[in-house]
Amino acid sequence: MSIAIIIACVVGGLVVGFVIAWLVATQGANSKMSLAKHEVEEAQRNAERITADAERAAETKTKETLLAAKEEALAIQHAAEEEEKQRKSDISRRESRVAMREDALDERGAALDRKEHQLSSFQGQLDRQKNDLAKTIAQQTAELERIANLTSDQAHDELLDKVRAESVREEAEIIRSSEQRAKTQAAKTARDIVSQAIQRCAADVAGDVTVTTVRIPSDDLKGRIIGREGRNIRTFEQVTGVSINIDDTPEIVKLSSFDPVRRETARVTMENLVADGRIHPVRIEEMYKKAKDLVEQRVMEAGEDAAFDLGIHDLHPEIIKTLGALKYRTSYGQNVLTHSKQVAELAALMASEIGADTAKAKRAGLLHDLGKAVDREMESPHAIIGAELARRYGEKPEVVHAIEAHHADIEPTTVLDFLVQAADAISASRPGARRETAEEYVKRMEKLEGIANAHEGVDHTYAMQAGREVHVMVEPERISDAEMTVLAHDITKEIEDGLEYPGQVRVVVIRESRVVDVAK
Repeated sequence: MSIAIIIACVVGGLVVGFVIAWLVATQGANSKMSLAKHEVEEAQRNAERITADAERAAETKTKETLLAAKEEALAIQHAAEEEEKQRKSDISRRESRVAMREDALDERGAALDRKEHQLSSFQGQLDRQKNDLAKTIAQQTAELERIANLTSDQAHDELLDKVRAESVREEAEIIRSSEQRAKTQAAKTARDIVSQAIQRCAADVAGDVTVTTVRIPSDDLKGRIIGREGRNIRTFEQVTGVSINIDDTPEIVKLSSFDPVRRETARVTMENLVADGRIHPVRIEEMYKKAKDLVEQRVMEAGEDAAFDLGIHDLHPEIIKTLGALKYRTSYGQNVLTHSKQVAELAALMASEIGADTAKAKRAGLLHDLGKAVDREMESPHAIIGAELARRYGEKPEVVHAIEAHHADIEPTTVLDFLVQAADAISASRPGARRETAEEYVKRMEKLEGIANAHEGVDHTYAMQAGREVHVMVEPERISDAEMTVLAHDITKEIEDGLEYPGQVRVVVIRESRVVDVAK
């Protein structure tokens, strides 16, 4: 009970007492004054007693409240002291760990300093030892040169000369003995076989060129072929990879490329464009796609015709397609497909003379240069590539081995190997069959394109203008405009360092972005 309630009770009691006294005083008579006075005094005493009790109760309650508050304050103070003590303890432990880490770091730093000093000392010792060793070697070399009366280069050259002379002498002895044995055993037979085969296989010599002429109805078409500001001729060269030469020759347009398949595709494209009459960039691309499909069809037909003419009917379609591509390949100016057919006939004729399998000889001779149709994309010798291609499409092991051995990339071991090797040599060595300059030109063009194609981000490359210009098509999402300059510089540098060529080579890097939409 609170003090305010107690006081209210006391006041209420006093009021009640006074009211009772007043009522008694107003209602009683004078005779009863003493009794009323006595009651009033009694009421006063009761009120005083109640008031005293209330005051004592209030005082007791106040003391209890103060005591409880003091106890609660002491508990809070105790908890705060405990928390502070715990915090100080944690801080002390952390400071101790930090100090230990600092000590460890100091020790590691000191150890590293010591090791660095040791390494510096070891490096100095090593340098001194190297210098001493170099001096010792120089002294010993000088002493040896003094004793031998020769310099080290002279001694080296003299030793090489002796080894070379000995090797040449031994090689000559081996060759002479081998030739003597071969001549005594097979000279006459071999001459007879070869001469009969050559006589029975009389073929014309055909040389390919690297320029194709296309006739046009009138010279007015030349301006349309060039196009406004040269856009048509640029598109044609970029799409086909073939150079166009439009000069004063009447009604003639010249197409130039070292790649005969590419040149043939460009020729068909140009003839179709001239016949159609509509010459613009989009039409050029459409005609090129049609011409490319047509040339691929002709390649397949050429392979089928070659196999049919030789009576070979079970070749795999991929081999026939690759064989047909040889129609547009030359080797030193000699058409490779014609050469392959000649080798097949010669090998079969010589096989029939010695009783060997003519069918296998004809098959191996036809396929012996198969790798020349794909060796532009691969770095191995064409004999190895052709053998791998034949093996992949199920040719017999002896045929594959003859293909692989016809240039002695592996050791020839069978009669079939030697027949194909001999037939290849006879066909290639016939008077007028080959021109070395054309082959060198083609190889230079291939190497020129290969240098550019080896770079990241290059889509394809065309060697133009007889190798005086290279058009490099890049992938726009991989090569930025700024990177084109760096790429052109790198390609130019590699051409200067790794290729021999007449005059100058202009490198043109082309980055083209196209957006295509269809109106419906």
